[in-house]
Amino acid sequence: MAATYPEGATALITGGAGGIGAACATVLAGAGVRVVTADVAAGADVRLDVTDPDDVERVRAEIGPVDILVNSAGVVGPSALLVDVDLEQWRRTFRINVDGTFLLCRAFAPGMVAGGWGRIVNLASIAAKGGNPIQSAYSASKAAVIALTKSLGRELATTGVLANAVAPAAVASPMNADTDPAILARSQSLTPMGRMGMPEEIAELVAWLSSNAVSFSTGAVYDASGGRADY
Repeated sequence: MAATYPEGATALITGGAGGIGAACATVLAGAGVRVVTADVAAGADVRLDVTDPDDVERVRAEIGPVDILVNSAGVVGPSALLVDVDLEQWRRTFRINVDGTFLLCRAFAPGMVAGGWGRIVNLASIAAKGGNPIQSAYSASKAAVIALTKSLGRELATTGVLANAVAPAAVASPMNADTDPAILARSQSLTPMGRMGMPEEIAELVAWLSSNAVSFSTGAVYDASGGRADY
C-alpha cells in the first residue's frame, strides 16, 4: 500500500527546528500533511519545552487535536563513565528524552483515540539495544522510550491509533554536534555501511510509519542502523 494520509491530517513534530525533526517536517509536508513543528530552538512554528507539563498543555490547547505525533526532541546527555555522571545531568537527559515523550503522548493520544485514527512515532536509538559505553544516560533513556512505546502500542491496539519507535544509529544531525568524536567514530566503525545516517533517511521511515500504509504494526521498533542492529 502506498503511504497516504487522511485528508486534512495534522502532524506535530517535537524537536522540529533541526535535524531529524526538521527532515520529518519536510517529508510530511511534501506529502500534503499540515505540519506543526515545536522546539525550544528558534525556527519552529511553536516554542515548546517538552519537559514542562504546563507548556505541553498550552500547545495542546493552541493547536488542538493532531493525527500524527513525532517525538523527535532529545539530547545525547553526558559523555562520561557512569561513575562520573552528575546526577542532574542524568536527570536532565531523562526529563527531555523520556518525560518529554511521555507528556506529549499523554496530551495528544486521547484526541487521536476520539477520532479513531492516529500515528505516534517515538525516536529511540540503537544505543537503547546495545548500550553505548560512556553514554549510560542516553542509552538508558532511549531504552525507556522503547519500553514506553511498547506499552502504549498495546494499550491503544484496538483504537485505530498505532505507536511505534524508530531506533537510528548515529545520525549527522545537530544533536550530535557536541558528542565526543571518539563515540561517533566508534558508532561508525560498528556500522556495516561504514557511515552515519542522514536525517532525510530517518524521516522517510518515520513518514511511512505515520501513514495509512502501516496498519498491523504497533508497539514495534524499527531499526535504521546501516546494518548495525543485532536484534
